[in-house]
Amino acid sequence: MLRFLGGLLTALMLLFGAGFVVLFFWPRPPLMTDPAILAGDGSLLNYCALPELDGSGKTAAEIPKGNTPGCSYSHFPLPILADCTEPLADGADDIRGLWQAVRGSGHEGHVERIEQCGRRTVVTSSGIIHDSGPNSTGGEMTNDTEGRVVFRIAGKPYCPRTSASMVWNEGVLDFHVFGWGPVVVRRYRDGEHLVWEYADGSVTRMKRICTLPEEHKFPKPR
Repeated sequence: MLRFLGGLLTALMLLFGAGFVVLFFWPRPPLMTDPAILAGDGSLLNYCALPELDGSGKTAAEIPKGNTPGCSYSHFPLPILADCTEPLADGADDIRGLWQAVRGSGHEGHVERIEQCGRRTVVTSSGIIHDSGPNSTGGEMTNDTEGRVVFRIAGKPYCPRTSASMVWNEGVLDFHVFGWGPVVVRRYRDGEHLVWEYADGSVTRMKRICTLPEEHKFPKPR
């Protein structure tokens, strides 16, 4: 019995160690976000003036993948899909724009930008860029960071990796962890609000805004 328990403990420690390495030390993909997008100032735009998705410009698959530089971008960047005019995929609701949380689950004041084009969706908020769907440089799942710095080694910050797919399901945008796992986040419209649900049951309601509040131009350290 003691030998069995010892073996089980060893296996659990190895599993924990492997998970820790993958979360913090496994190489992330090269930064594929256009440098001009990261250098630009997304706080100057009017997000109530959305582009027409009439097919006159680029498709989602022609635009490089957007991902988070390091653990966080330094300031609110330009949109990833600004040149994309591919019509939304069947079953997708149009939730494009800039949204600010007005109540629920302690997220009041939270701001996020949602871009859509074809089957592609990009969420930019709080220092991170989550891009899911067809693109010209990487896989379809997000392959990013959670953004929170857990520790530093020789001054270098380390933050946990995340990976998810964004799939439309009867007007609801489901975030599946690792692409094949359970739904951890759901987003959908309810009247004029965008509703954001977490797997823990917490619910946040957001309203559409046209310009980025000044305090969100530079992300707070996490």
